This record gives sequence, structure tokens and C-alpha cells, in this order.
Amino acid sequence: MTETPGQTDSEPKPRKRLLGLDALRGIAVFLMIEQHLGVWLWRGLDKGETMVGDHLGLLVFNALGGGAAPAFVTLAGIGSSLLVHKRAASGAALDLTLAKRGVAVIGFGYLLSFLTPSWFSIHTWFVLHLMGFGMLLTPALRRLPSAALLGLGLAVLLLTGWVQATLEVPISLVNEYMRGRDPSSPTQWTGLRIAVAEGQFPIFPWFSFYLAGLVCGRWVAEDKLARIAYLAGGVGVVGVVGLLLGELAAFPAGGALWRSTTIKIPFFPASPTLVALLLVAVLLGIWAVMAWERRWPLRESNPLVTLGRASLTLLILHVWLFREATRPIGVWQALDVAPAMLLLFGFVAFAAAASWQWQRVGYRFGAEWLLRKLAP
Repeated sequence: MTETPGQTDSEPKPRKRLLGLDALRGIAVFLMIEQHLGVWLWRGLDKGETMVGDHLGLLVFNALGGGAAPAFVTLAGIGSSLLVHKRAASGAALDLTLAKRGVAVIGFGYLLSFLTPSWFSIHTWFVLHLMGFGMLLTPALRRLPSAALLGLGLAVLLLTGWVQATLEVPISLVNEYMRGRDPSSPTQWTGLRIAVAEGQFPIFPWFSFYLAGLVCGRWVAEDKLARIAYLAGGVGVVGVVGLLLGELAAFPAGGALWRSTTIKIPFFPASPTLVALLLVAVLLGIWAVMAWERRWPLRESNPLVTLGRASLTLLILHVWLFREATRPIGVWQALDVAPAMLLLFGFVAFAAAASWQWQRVGYRFGAEWLLRKLAP
């Protein structure tokens, strides 16, 4: 990697493996599973019930899972940056590895779409597609200074409202639309539109997380963790300004500024203001866990570490198992809260135990193992 501003030969070198990053992936795995299973297993509200009045705990619990996908994208950026730092001398071979990994991760995304026809289609643009897209671009992005990467990330955020308004993206997106199967879905350039602005995690605005991750990866490699917290503060200013504008200004509904500042739940399509606030939470979480790991080193046997090292496999497995395979056996959205939570935590416990055992053979034949084989 070309020398980044402020980097010198005397600065500390990264350890062989940063277990804090694995633990962060493990946390993201748990959040992802609890959010999905909380929706996919529970039969929903009875007549007269409300989420706030009758299931507030479940509402808060599921809401925490909203940070899972953004965390995965940011951590993918960090991982790519650390790979660059580790293999800086390999030049073109490094760029080929990054590109191969990008193609492979996008391929995993399409595999997941194939395995889960009730949720996805060939047009779907989910978190794996976004991560792979970022990896594909990293051979070019890695040559930019950190300030340029952060500026590009800010531009992605600020342009999102305009992109959504220009494409006339519906102000509320349902799953059928986001996979190109709704009667109102565009008939031309469907997949491209979904990837750019109309999917679950389209390039605008979510690519800003990957770009932030690339910069944070440099800081992790240089042992400058405090800068991650400072970046969170700067992004927080963007989010607060968006909130204030949304409250104080009467922007025309559906326009670029309205789309940029309005927060709604469900959040598809996401506004830059909401995305900025989510990025703050993700960055602070990364800073906190990495600072903890630096002071109190984690063990490789830590359940969060082993879950994190199998995160790609678990992402694909749990989506197919609980989104698709539960339907023919009558478990899909059929359980009361208690059995749904029991099954949720039972699966997490099984995944933790299995990943701990699997670690002994290097996660052989898993998605992570295959990724390393395809792009060593």
C-alpha cells in the first residue's frame, strides 16, 4: 500500500490476527440472528395488542439488530484495509486477490438469493453484494488518501436524497419492490436501479460504511484507535444537522432534501440522516471493542471470536434455515414469544459451540475457508 499521511516505519505493526475484529463480527452475527429470528419465528400481534404497549422488550431487542448489516459492511472495509496493510509489497497480486474476493462475495450473495426465493431474486442487492462491490473497487480506493475516502463517503451520503428523488424511488419500499417483483417495479434497468438506490442495502447511501471502514482499517493498523471515535463525532454532527433540518424546515415531501432528513420506520429507503446516526453507533462500537481488546486481550476460544470467524457461513445458513426451510414445516411466523426466543437462543448456543469445535480444523469447507481458497 502506498504510504498514507502520517504513517512511518516506526509505527507499530499489526498483530497476526486482531481478535477484536473477529469479536465484532461475532456481535454482528448475534444481532443479525436475533433480529431475523425475532421476526421470522414469532406469530405477531394478537388483536388489540401493540408493540410498545405489549411487547416493548421484544421491540427493543429486535431494534438492536438494525446495526448488524451496517456493522458487517464497515468491518468488510476494515478487513480489506488490513489485508492491504499486511500485503503491501505484493503490488498487482494484492489487487487481484481483492478483486477475486469481491467477485466471490458477490457470488455468495447470489447464492443466498437462489437459496431464498421467498425473500430474494436475481435482482436483489443485499449486504453481501454491497460488501463484494466494495472489495472489487478496493484496488483503486486503496491508493486514495484517507481524507479523499472520507470525502467520497460524505459525498455518497449527501447525494443519496438527490439520487432517490431523481429515480423517483417510492418513499416506502416493500420487499417485493426491492427484489423487482412488485407490479410497480421498474421494467428497465431493474437490477441496476435496485443496486444503486432501491435495494435493501444499495450503494446510495450504504457504501459510505465501507469507505469509512477502509479508513478505520488504516487507523487500526497504525494503532490510532482514538481517530475512530473522533470520526464518530464528526459523523454525529452530520446526523444531528440532518435531524434539526428535518424538524425545523418544511421540505416538500418526496423531494431530495425531505428524503435526506426524514427518518421513518421501516427505514427502506434509508435517509442519509438515519444512516449517519447508525454509522455513529457502529464506529463507537468498533472503537470500544478494539480498545477493550487492546487492554484485555481476547482468547481465540472466546465465543464471540469463533462466531465472528464463521460469520459468512452463519449469515448464509441462518437465512436459508429460518427464512426458507421453516415454511414447509409450519414454523414460519407461527410461534409465541417464549418458544420463538427459546429457539433463537438455542440456535445461537449451537452456533457458538459448533464454531468453537470447527475452529480446530480451520473452519474447513465453510464459506470463509472457500473464500480463502478462491482468493488466497
